[in-house]
Amino acid sequence: MKTIISLFIGCSLALAGAALAQQPAEQQSPSRANAAKTQERPATQAGATKEHGTTNARGATNERKATTGPGAEKSQKTHASHQPANAESNPSDLATCGSTNEPDAGKNRKARARDESANTLKPGENQQTQQQRKNARGTAETAKTSANPAAAETNAAQPSSAGGQQNAQARGTGAGKKPAPQQVQQVKSQHASFRAQPKPQQVQSVTFNQNHRIEGSESWQGQQYQVFRSYHPQWHDEGWYHSHYPNVTLIAGGYYFFNNGYWFPAWGYSPSAQYYAYDGPIYVGQLAEPPDRVIADTQALLQQMGYYTGEVDGLLGPLTREALTVYQADQGLTTTAAIDEPTLVSLGLA
Repeated sequence: MKTIISLFIGCSLALAGAALAQQPAEQQSPSRANAAKTQERPATQAGATKEHGTTNARGATNERKATTGPGAEKSQKTHASHQPANAESNPSDLATCGSTNEPDAGKNRKARARDESANTLKPGENQQTQQQRKNARGTAETAKTSANPAAAETNAAQPSSAGGQQNAQARGTGAGKKPAPQQVQQVKSQHASFRAQPKPQQVQSVTFNQNHRIEGSESWQGQQYQVFRSYHPQWHDEGWYHSHYPNVTLIAGGYYFFNNGYWFPAWGYSPSAQYYAYDGPIYVGQLAEPPDRVIADTQALLQQMGYYTGEVDGLLGPLTREALTVYQADQGLTTTAAIDEPTLVSLGLA
């Protein structure tokens, strides 16, 4: 009987000891679980910090503390205060987060990035190489602009001040101006006894053509140009001219007759004197000044104003007519390339 009681007591003590031994293990297990969770949390927080591009260790510590406890709100503020600085140092993260805070408002980010890239030395690149790279980029952009028809048309439509100055210089240094009266009187006094000589080698003579008409004269408006519109050469002998026109004279190898302010070639007057540099009327006014003298005065004035670069020879040749055309255009006159009444009035020779 004692043996049975002893066995019962021993078993009870063994069970009680086993129960006591099991209780501390169960109490320690929650602590181990919490420790495991604490270790997982920093790893997760560190991953999140890396994902947002945060490199501040203090911010990471505050973020770990903010996961538990009453300091969570303060930790979030600290993290927010560090985020703009990190985002500014890393523009790609700022663009990823969808931020609209641009340092230069209104400037295209791509253009700014391109400018920064052009101004940044690349590895193994010196300043000379960088400049060459910039020049190559500028050449490519110019080629793109030239390839655009609309841009080319716009550029073509823009006026060029340099081109206008060159045209003015080509027309003459006195473009748009008129000679002074003293200048005119000086030129006329110099040519008071001027006599032109034929120069067939320098100024080729025109030939008689009864179908000749002054080119463009049909569009010259005004009574002062009527004589040019109606002009056509006529071939007559000496007797016919004297019976119709009392004033016939030899000028520079050819005979001319005077009629109502103009000198005309007297074709056929003398077969041995048929040298004419110009086949058409030459206006001199009612005083019937010799045509070669009026031509010389005109050449001298145009020469002084920069229109005429040839010799003052009293012959109305191609070079003189070209100078007359430019002068008439500058004065807003009809471009007749001839010595007409409006031109002489403009020059002060009428």
